[in-house]
Amino acid sequence: MLSGDRNFHKYRMENVLLIFFWISLAILFYCYLGYGLLLLLLTSLKQLVMPRKKEALSEYDIPVTLIITAYNEELILEQKIQNTLAIDYPLDKLRIIIITDGSADDSAKLVLRYPFINLLHQTERKGKYAAIKRAMQQVQTPVVVFSDANTLLNAACIKMIARHYSKAKTGGVAGEKRILHQKNSSAIGEAEGMYWHYESFMKKLDARLNTVTGAAGELFSIRTALFKELNDDLILDDFVISMQICLQGYKIDYEPGAFALELPSVSLVEEEKRKVRIAAGAYQSIGYLKECLNIFKHPLLSFQYISRRLLRWVFCPVLLVVLLITNMLMVSFPPAAGLYYWAMYAQIVFYVIALAGWLFVRTGKRTGLFTIPFYFVFMNYCLLKGFVRFTKGRQSVLWEKSLRQTIG
Repeated sequence: MLSGDRNFHKYRMENVLLIFFWISLAILFYCYLGYGLLLLLLTSLKQLVMPRKKEALSEYDIPVTLIITAYNEELILEQKIQNTLAIDYPLDKLRIIIITDGSADDSAKLVLRYPFINLLHQTERKGKYAAIKRAMQQVQTPVVVFSDANTLLNAACIKMIARHYSKAKTGGVAGEKRILHQKNSSAIGEAEGMYWHYESFMKKLDARLNTVTGAAGELFSIRTALFKELNDDLILDDFVISMQICLQGYKIDYEPGAFALELPSVSLVEEEKRKVRIAAGAYQSIGYLKECLNIFKHPLLSFQYISRRLLRWVFCPVLLVVLLITNMLMVSFPPAAGLYYWAMYAQIVFYVIALAGWLFVRTGKRTGLFTIPFYFVFMNYCLLKGFVRFTKGRQSVLWEKSLRQTIG
């Protein structure tokens, strides 16, 4: 009887492990590969059912306000202003606002040299979103474009963005973020650049199906009338602002012809600091975007938001651990199927490569093929760390600026 009980408990344990293993594997595959493959299938079917010619958007010179946020950016602000002056857009339809709230350097004095730029400055620093809200009160144009001081924009960016507003259902436009590579680029910059290639590809697919689910703050735009004021403690302002547009029944288009160039972080430590802050903001944004979970009111948007963001943020970091542990326990119950041995070996090899990638990055060497496993593990580690920081209330809205490389 005792032997029978042991066999029963063993059988039950094996089945529990089996269930957790396959659920973990299925969700992880879906988040990182399956969702993209599904989007390719759905967009192809959409084209077959509702064939449409490729949109040829014409120029649409709508009045635009460009808002640039800058905090202690004196060293690069002159370059940003010159870059802004090089934007190819009718001068009578482009207004520029630069916010330097809380800056203790000479950023404000630098901006004052350009009388056609509207400077907003106060000594008190309340955070980026509070500064944006203050700037939005000054906006009188139907469209506003947001950009950061530490990014350079291509000359055609606003023209490429503005033409999308000829469509009534377009509530916003997401530009493309690119990492600027130089001969002296850090190893982490290589990994960051590859990640943003993946992100850009996914945004294109999301936009083809319905809408981009979250824009990057380096360059995005919205209809001014759709901006909704939220609390000043908002951390991930770009993501929440753009998703609020979607919740109002509009779409965020994707425009790769409008792009922002950003230099990579100087080190892994600086990149981790930035990624953990973003992760903490991501978990905070879930509370702001509860309506995105209403599949009856927003069926397609909910599908995209859950698949593209929520599953990856909330479940994937934990499921990576669950997958490895359940796999190791399963092969400890002989006789285990050969499949599970191969799955365990594959995971071990993957993490060994990721570890090698981490060692390369720490020494400043390029990671080559080791980039993908390393950055994958690194990002999930930052998500876990960001979650802990968010739950403990340690992520201030007054984030510490990450150091980035300089041009040269």
